[in-house]
Amino acid sequence: MNDKLTELEAKKKEIAGGGGEARVKAQHARGKLTARERIEKLLDAGSFVELSAFCAHRASDFGLGDTVHPGDAVVTGGGTIDGRKVFIYSQDFTVLGGSISEVVGQKVRQIVEMAIDQDAPLIAINDSGGARIQEGVASLCGVGDILLLNALASGSIPQISIIVGPSAGGAVYGPALTDFVFMVKGMGQMYITGPDVVKAVTGEDVTHEALGGADVHAKKSGVSHFTFNSEVDCYDAVRRLLSFIPSSFRDPPPRIGTKKTHALQIDETLNAVVPDDPKKAYDMKKIITAVVDGGDFMETHAAFAPNMIVGFGRLDGQSVGIVAQQPNYLAGVIDINASIKAARFVRFCDAFNIPLISFVDVPGFMPGVDQEHGGIIRHGAKLIFAYAEATVPKITVITRKAYGGAYIVMSSRHLRGDINLAWPCAEIAVMGAEGAVAVIHRKKITESTEPEAERQRCVSEYREKFDNPYQAAALGYIDDVIIPAETRPKLIQALKVLAGKKGKNPAKKHGNIPL
Repeated sequence: MNDKLTELEAKKKEIAGGGGEARVKAQHARGKLTARERIEKLLDAGSFVELSAFCAHRASDFGLGDTVHPGDAVVTGGGTIDGRKVFIYSQDFTVLGGSISEVVGQKVRQIVEMAIDQDAPLIAINDSGGARIQEGVASLCGVGDILLLNALASGSIPQISIIVGPSAGGAVYGPALTDFVFMVKGMGQMYITGPDVVKAVTGEDVTHEALGGADVHAKKSGVSHFTFNSEVDCYDAVRRLLSFIPSSFRDPPPRIGTKKTHALQIDETLNAVVPDDPKKAYDMKKIITAVVDGGDFMETHAAFAPNMIVGFGRLDGQSVGIVAQQPNYLAGVIDINASIKAARFVRFCDAFNIPLISFVDVPGFMPGVDQEHGGIIRHGAKLIFAYAEATVPKITVITRKAYGGAYIVMSSRHLRGDINLAWPCAEIAVMGAEGAVAVIHRKKITESTEPEAERQRCVSEYREKFDNPYQAAALGYIDDVIIPAETRPKLIQALKVLAGKKGKNPAKKHGNIPL
């Protein structure tokens, strides 16, 4: 037995060593943690239980028979974050560049199936060159297994991807299928084809970072939701995100207790946040942070389509998803990227029972040839589809402008918004006064002896009649016009009223969201 125990200890030491001391040193020299170090940083201390640690690839071509590593190129298992069960896999770049083999796919499949079965979040730490070329189609089987289960798990359990190294080729679709993507600057890259292939096919010279680095995917492609300067900051943010979301679609979101006095808090500064001049901008985030518990708002997708704000907060301890226009950027207009960003977030919240709060100040959809040719119609329809299909409690606060189709889209009563509130300065109309008058009173203004004075008179008349919340309230489209300072307690009361909501959609296999 002593000999067998000695053998076991040696094997476990070999497993823990990954690709060996030299490769571990090389990983550290790049400023990167190893697969196991990453798991230790992310999970509760001592909670990780490794599975399939002795699995090794079975390939022998191209010298693979001489490079067998127990555990292969991924570390898999389960553990806890703040006491809540999670399943995790961490690609090991020190073993054959973290490449995905048939066995890697097998190990990941085991973990994802466990996560689905046990209603627990799945976390993937990606640091891999993609499919293992030496294994041929067998490695593609490993990639395919992962992609299939990412798709099947969608909407069942939250899936989080952390990119702390390369993520290339077909394997990059794994993170794209998950709910949230975290990237670390200078470490993570995501691309279908690398710089060498791009150069060979298109003639373009581009670096790894410029092609698929963290900033690129945060600002341009929208693939990444969060960007950080260090791995440690990244893992702290993952833990924070999980505090807002449930473990599966079967569970309510986590709730944190608050003091009653805090819950009923009124903020007088909100009465002055919207400028008197309707053409002036203001920062919607000031409203959001004034309303949520402790000003704690976790914005997602912050650098992508900043004219639309999405993220998580709490109201009286209850997690909520927040969608809002940002008047400080493009006047809060809805364009293609804003539509995609908000639609995806709304669908996540609906899938995981997180009530939606929408703050509306929107002048309309973005006009222009580029937007029309880029598909603003079908992309804007995604946001309509998402709000209309959502069955979670939906509460809307119109802070200022709500014009035309953009008013309808933003969780209006017409798309099954449950409780719709407005501030006294809300302007709810088909379009703004200036544009409306130019259409309605064109002839009158043209024929007037004093065209500008007549135009101003018509604008004032239109604003008095339509640029207010009271006509919509009289028609039953607005439930209450509220004092801005009382927005927080009004939202908390609305959530209590909707606590027992049992929303449902017509029987179907699934809808066909516009693409």
